[in-house]
Amino acid sequence: LGRRTLPEEIRDRVLASITSGDLRPGDQLPAERTLCADFNVARTSVREAIQSLVTLGYVERRGNRTYVVEHLPSVDLSDGRKVMVRDLFETRRVIEIQMAELAACRADAEARAHLVELAGRFRPSMRLDEFRRLDREFHWAIAGACGNPLLREVYGKVLDALFESGEFATLLYSGQNRREVALLIDHACHQHLAIAEAIAAGDPVLVVSGVEEHLDDVARRIIERLV
Repeated sequence: LGRRTLPEEIRDRVLASITSGDLRPGDQLPAERTLCADFNVARTSVREAIQSLVTLGYVERRGNRTYVVEHLPSVDLSDGRKVMVRDLFETRRVIEIQMAELAACRADAEARAHLVELAGRFRPSMRLDEFRRLDREFHWAIAGACGNPLLREVYGKVLDALFESGEFATLLYSGQNRREVALLIDHACHQHLAIAEAIAAGDPVLVVSGVEEHLDDVARRIIERLV
């Protein structure tokens, strides 16, 4: 039997409260300090659990507070591909937010201009193969602009896992998912440009917000809507 982590246990217990109706759509989740006391765990475990629920689409953030979404998703985590997507995007979130924030502070003028130029190449009508190539190039350029070679090396392994995964590819290239993938590309085009412009402007607060929105949106679309 696989070992379960504290954040997974917390996530599933909160999720049980949602699915049982103890926490109803629109309800505010208890404060972090309350959950920490209830579960007798550190705040980092609670935050990781809540972020997992955000990624799965069960809760959403409004300012500094977290609420159960009005319309609960139908998510089948018996699909191993979607578990893999969840794990990859949780890992990306941990690394990319900090990396993009560093890039906003450290990137030189050439790197900032290159990111804006790359973001400008995205088109909603582009083919999936073309999008994936440019997507990888764009995120790798952010890694190169962050000024931390070790962080860049670690992130390279995450990109390899994402773009070389056959399981992930089966979701994206399934004919049943063509419309949803087209919508994902459309949204990602605008999100990439917002991230690039925030880095170009040297605005770490704006870039953190942009990366969070992008990763949460992509993960939620893949997990909830692709079959």
